[in-house]
Amino acid sequence: MKANDGISMVLEPGKIYALVGENGAGKSTLMKILSGYQPPTGGEILLDGRPVEFHSPADALAKGVGMLYQDPLDMPPFRVIDNYLLGRDSRVRLNYKDARTELENLAQRYNFHIDPNATIDSLSMGERQQLELVRLLAGGAQVLILDEPTTGISAEQKEILFESMRKMTREEGKTVILVSHKLEEVQELCLYAYVLRRGRLEGEQELPCLNEALVEMMFGQVPQRTRRPAFAVGEPVLELQDVSIESYQLNIPNINLSVRAGEIFGFAGLEGSGQRQVMQVCSGLLSPTGGRVRLNGEDVTGWSFHRRQRDGMGYVPAGRLEEGLVAGLTLTEHLVLARPDKKFFVDWKANQVEMGERISTYQIVGRPETTADALSGGNQQRLLFSLLNTPLKLLLLEHPTRGLDVRSADYTWQLLYKRREHGTAILFISADLDEIIEHSDRIAVFSGGVMSRVLDTQSTTAEELGHLIGGQA
Repeated sequence: MKANDGISMVLEPGKIYALVGENGAGKSTLMKILSGYQPPTGGEILLDGRPVEFHSPADALAKGVGMLYQDPLDMPPFRVIDNYLLGRDSRVRLNYKDARTELENLAQRYNFHIDPNATIDSLSMGERQQLELVRLLAGGAQVLILDEPTTGISAEQKEILFESMRKMTREEGKTVILVSHKLEEVQELCLYAYVLRRGRLEGEQELPCLNEALVEMMFGQVPQRTRRPAFAVGEPVLELQDVSIESYQLNIPNINLSVRAGEIFGFAGLEGSGQRQVMQVCSGLLSPTGGRVRLNGEDVTGWSFHRRQRDGMGYVPAGRLEEGLVAGLTLTEHLVLARPDKKFFVDWKANQVEMGERISTYQIVGRPETTADALSGGNQQRLLFSLLNTPLKLLLLEHPTRGLDVRSADYTWQLLYKRREHGTAILFISADLDEIIEHSDRIAVFSGGVMSRVLDTQSTTAEELGHLIGGQA
């Protein structure tokens, strides 16, 4: 099957278009072609009616086409102003004064809040995204491709982003292509949708329309959503006792928490509110400055991540390629690395066969010899799930359905429900309030480094949860 097979699209200035489809439908490949990341093997691209060829993303941007990737392409150790100048000024002596003025003017035009002197690793995901957008606009982008831009950003930053997209199109005549699995956002922003399915253009649809119309084109039918099954939880598996965490970003005091066998426990809060640091303490990736961590009654406070992993903990991080996978290694090689039993000799044939079985079980669009970085974001997420060992006492998840289409997200939760039936305690972070309400038994709310309260989902609504996250009583 071809990644893209005979796709034709017409994009006009002053409009926001949606590109939707299930994971592996060919969206990422098509956008890489349009942004100069890779060349097409057939067909042509017309820009203002003239054929063009893009030899690199820099070449595409020079001709007016830029892409905002789901994971920002910045250099975390550097300052904002340094990142702004990367790839734009090749002189030995950089003109920081003019660059700062240009950056501040562009940020002000779109109501972005970016400190030129801040380091990248001190910014939220939304602020890093704003910097990337400003760099594209300063580079002359007239066609902007945004890949899942609302993943991991706050509600306030999302509204600023949406308003900037409207400004770019309505007032400045730019063209925006929104690649998203969030159909509510597609309906809110876009005038027209192109739907891909298995590498082909399945259909076109004026918006707004019924979500079911888009979903049926994406999958051939409207998938039935499963509901969280009732389950009687067991004894405590994970316990945090007076845990405190200090970092250069945030100080988090006195976390007391208990997650029981078979329980699904959600962490809710704006990005940077402390939930990720608590998750990292649970995994052993971060050491607490005070308090104790217990796993199945045993004090594991001083244990490393790998020791906890050997004792029955699984962890799926938010950064797929940055933290969970290794670019350039095949799916089979990842399976070998993930095995708890390390052997001197590797039976590659047996591992390749097993990886093929996991590819089928987790519906990964790839082969055992495919490299992890060649997969789409959604398929990288499925790969991470396929590498988890069985059985597990504790499973820690950051944004478990990030970048997954509705059918894949639902299938992922079915697999997690099977885990809980075997007594696995599941602790997860999600920026999607509906997902947290729908799938959690209990929810811990974080705001400004404080775990303000623990809620029972049976008596909580997404609206109430949103108010609590914002710091309102």
